[in-house]
Formats: sequence, structure tokens, C-alpha cells
Amino acid sequence: MNSSALRWRAFWGMLLRDLSVLRREFIAFLIRTVMNPLMFVFVFTYLFPKMGQGFQSPGGVGFGTVILPGLIAVGIFFQGIMATALPLSVEIGATREIHDRVMSPLPVQMVAVEKIVFSAIQSIFAAIVIFPLVYFIPAKQVHVHVANWATLIVVVLLASLVSGAVGLTIGVSVKPQQIGLIFGIIVVPVTFLGCVYYPWGLLAHVRWLQIVVLLNPLVYMSEGLRTALTPSLPHMPVWASLLALTVSLALLTSIGMKGFLARILS
Repeated sequence: MNSSALRWRAFWGMLLRDLSVLRREFIAFLIRTVMNPLMFVFVFTYLFPKMGQGFQSPGGVGFGTVILPGLIAVGIFFQGIMATALPLSVEIGATREIHDRVMSPLPVQMVAVEKIVFSAIQSIFAAIVIFPLVYFIPAKQVHVHVANWATLIVVVLLASLVSGAVGLTIGVSVKPQQIGLIFGIIVVPVTFLGCVYYPWGLLAHVRWLQIVVLLNPLVYMSEGLRTALTPSLPHMPVWASLLALTVSLALLTSIGMKGFLARILS
């Protein structure tokens, strides 16, 4: 067997091992995936309208339609980070389990790639699980129209990979006990300023903020999904979302990879 085939077998073996562990912890995975979007959708798109306090966007579109793409995006984003950042931080700092993986017949960089791919798989599953929650729970009908399935698939794939790359970067940069702090000072603000609950175009009323949030990769996930799922709403041009996600993936993977190599080889 040549070295290339051996490396790919080792890569897929490592990935299948992680998937097997995930299957055993499926209930915990499902709970952490659906709890936040479930509560948000239930309160703001079901309970509030029943109380006569529902949100209404310009043009009379229900709030559920506005936030559906954003909540799927944030589900992808959170799942990708949670699947990579904390486990990797623990494996490097506390258990040293990562050294067992590095001993496999794989280049060290491919171990980091496997982490990103594994988290992307979880993010894709999170999107599939969250969609029916956001679609069926709201009191007012949610209007979804997939104009282009290829765009939807590409956006979900890129968003999932970018989320994994963000998790890799965080995981190699902080200690396990600092993960909570990172979520408080980075992840939460990124979420609320990620065009999850409003289209990016409406930020034109606060022009400086509309420009600043362009540094946030979650903006392009939300807007890309808005383009694919609710094209009747204001949204960023699809080419801009795809380009920004591609650049984010390349940049964050490069930063995360350098940090991973530095931590492993030090």
C-alpha cells in the first residue's frame, strides 16, 4: 500500500472513530444543538404573537421568516465552534490525547483538517435539525422558497467549514478554563451582530455598524442562507457572501493551522 492510500485510510479511520463517539453521545449533541434556537423561536415567534406582541418586519413579513436563515446560520456557527474549540483545547492542554492522533501515519496538518471536517459534519446536521423548528413553531406562516439548491448547499458547506476553522483557531489559542470567557466576550457579540435577527441591508440606518460587521463571518452565513431560503427579503449579493466565506475559510484555517502546529511541536 502506497503512502498516500495509507494516509487517507488513517484520515477516514480517525473521522469514523469521532463519528462513532458522537453517535454514543447523540442525545447530548441533540440537546445542545436545539435548545437555544428552540427557546428563541418559541418565545419570539410563537408566544409573543399569541400575546399580541409579535414583531413585524417592513412589508408585513413575519418575524419567523426573517430569522429562519439567521437561526440556522447561528446553529451552524455555534455547533462548529463547540465541536472543535473545547475538545481540542482539552486534548492539547489537559489529557494530551492529541499526541496519540499525531502519532498516526498522517501529516500533522491533516489532523487539524480532520477536526475541521468533523465539526463541519456536526454543523450540517445542526442545520438539518434546526430547520423544522424554525419553520413549524412560529405562530405565523414562515415563507421559504429555495430558488437555487446549489447555492443553498454551497453556503451550508462553506459556513460549516468556516465554523470549524473558527473553532480550531479558538481551540489552539486558549486554555480550557478560558473557553467560557471567549464565549462571553467574542461569540455572543458576534452572534448579535451577525445579521441573525435582521437583514444586513437594514443596517444602512446605522452605516458605521453596517461596515464594521463585515468583519464578522456569521454575517455572510446569515446573508447567504437568506439569499437561498428567503430571497424575497433584502439580502447581500450571493457572490459577496460566497467570496467572503471562502476568504474567511482560507484565512481562519491558515491561522488555526499555524497555532495547531505551534502547540503540537513546541
